[in-house]
Amino acid sequence: MTWQLLDYIGVDYPGAVEEGQVVDQMEYAEQQEFAQTVTARIGALPVHAAQSELLAQAARLQQVIDQKADAAEVAGLAHGLADKLLAAYPVPLAPKTVPDLVQGARDYAQHCAACHGAAGDGQGPLAASLDIPPIDFTETARARQRSVFALYQVITQGLDGTPMAGYPQLSDEQRWALALVSGGFAYTPEQVAEGQRRWQSDDQLRGQIADLQALAGLTPAALQAQLGEAQGAAVMAFLRSHPQVLLQARANSLTVVRERLAASVEAVQAGDRKQATTLALSAYLDGFEPYEPALRARDAVLVAEIEAAMLHYRAALQKNADAEQLQKQRVALDELLGRAEALLADEGGDAVSVFIGAATILLREGLEALLIVIAMIAFLRKAERTQVIGYVHGGWVSALVAGFLTWVAATWMINISGASRELMEGFGSLLAAVVLLSVGVWMHGKAQAGQWQRYIREKMSKALSGRSAWLLFGLAFIVVYREVFETILFYAALSAQGNQGALLGGALTASVVLAVVAWLMLRYSRTLPISEFFRYSAWLMAILTVVLAGKGMAALQEAGWVGVTPLAWMPRADFFGVTPTLETTATQVLMAALVIIGFVWNQRAATRIGDGTGQSGR
Repeated sequence: MTWQLLDYIGVDYPGAVEEGQVVDQMEYAEQQEFAQTVTARIGALPVHAAQSELLAQAARLQQVIDQKADAAEVAGLAHGLADKLLAAYPVPLAPKTVPDLVQGARDYAQHCAACHGAAGDGQGPLAASLDIPPIDFTETARARQRSVFALYQVITQGLDGTPMAGYPQLSDEQRWALALVSGGFAYTPEQVAEGQRRWQSDDQLRGQIADLQALAGLTPAALQAQLGEAQGAAVMAFLRSHPQVLLQARANSLTVVRERLAASVEAVQAGDRKQATTLALSAYLDGFEPYEPALRARDAVLVAEIEAAMLHYRAALQKNADAEQLQKQRVALDELLGRAEALLADEGGDAVSVFIGAATILLREGLEALLIVIAMIAFLRKAERTQVIGYVHGGWVSALVAGFLTWVAATWMINISGASRELMEGFGSLLAAVVLLSVGVWMHGKAQAGQWQRYIREKMSKALSGRSAWLLFGLAFIVVYREVFETILFYAALSAQGNQGALLGGALTASVVLAVVAWLMLRYSRTLPISEFFRYSAWLMAILTVVLAGKGMAALQEAGWVGVTPLAWMPRADFFGVTPTLETTATQVLMAALVIIGFVWNQRAATRIGDGTGQSGR
């Protein structure tokens, strides 16, 4: 509310004072009152290091208004104080997704046109009956001072002392769309066309207004100060009527990667290698990873190259490489980032890429979990312990519910950082790998011992009850939630590109394929002799153990928790969890060795039992 009052002062003060003279006494009194309220509200905010400076600036604003200062000076002070206020006490500054302007136009006609007029000129049917006239959105002078964020705030909260009521009952997306629609009335179709021409031809401009947050907080006056009166108005007209083009500008966010890698090299030159390492990690987690899903859907090989180059850069830092060597690696990375930017900026075939990305992501993430869950269900059916299957179903269903809650949290409540995502994937994968190792070795032992019938009759009731049954629940939950978590974050990124139909189509296609795979696995597992089933399942668990161990260690490396020692001679194979680093390779070799030791132990135990015992079991 304090920010809103400051914005109101910046916009409306010129209507109260001209050339040091009060031209509207009521408006001037309101400006003085609002300035006093700003000071009081800032003083009532929670204690903050910047609070004293904010109060000093608020007092200065009161003083210049009392002195009937120039409108430009008052607007500068008000907007400057508003910016510092948000820096000290942050609030959400932009919509999460591109607003739907068609819905915004419908909402405007329903909620706003009666007062503000169908054309936004303040001449609606109810305007004459209001004590305070409704805002004329077409008035150029005031429109120059209004940001989309300012309009959003008024739509959300209303404006005290005026007939303008807030609309908190509308969704956040609807209110942002209304703000854009309202902020577009001041411009003509000719300005929109000219703005489009300028936007498409000016790379530097697209870098300056890189996302929805930049647009939401930008006033036309500020943009006109940069580009000139006519060009600034034209660009603002285009962006407010076509906010979706800022999806193309997401490629410019890769400048975060470039800037932090460059700063990392500078830190090495300054002798601060710890800061250089922090900047290099931030370049990946904060600069590159948010755009990985969109890139992976278009060129997974390029994504792998960029990730490998970033790992090599961090490894060089660990080995105390000098600034010259790091600069060479940074330049090589810059070329890869340029290719990535070209892909992100290319709108051609966007629906196809979203469809393919949605399908492949769900297939890739779902197949691992499906193999493990179906293997457990098939095993329990073979063992004639169907009453325990409910624990497995409970595990994967709980994982889906937890995944839905994660999606809700990631969409509306919190921002899941790149580091948090990698740590969750890393520890989840390693935990699942350890559990699968024990399950795989156990299954292999049953296949080797040749006494599965006796085992089932005499021991299965104990082995698959109590803690063991809950172990199956836990395993199903871990492996499914890990994949659901990854899929949610990828889908959230793809959803921001639009093409919701293509996204849904890809997800449904992948779901059908996974359902068919599950049906085939369950159907044909019934025809296998149980000793053969145990053997094949044991090897499946063993392979997945090694795969998940590699993926888990790689995720911890990407989060900066584990060091990086590249192996230049080794190829990369993400599907099998193979990353060309010493740490991931050593982890996978260790898991493979444990699998082999377990299988050899089972083989020797079977030999000690003797062939006769084994034959009686068959």
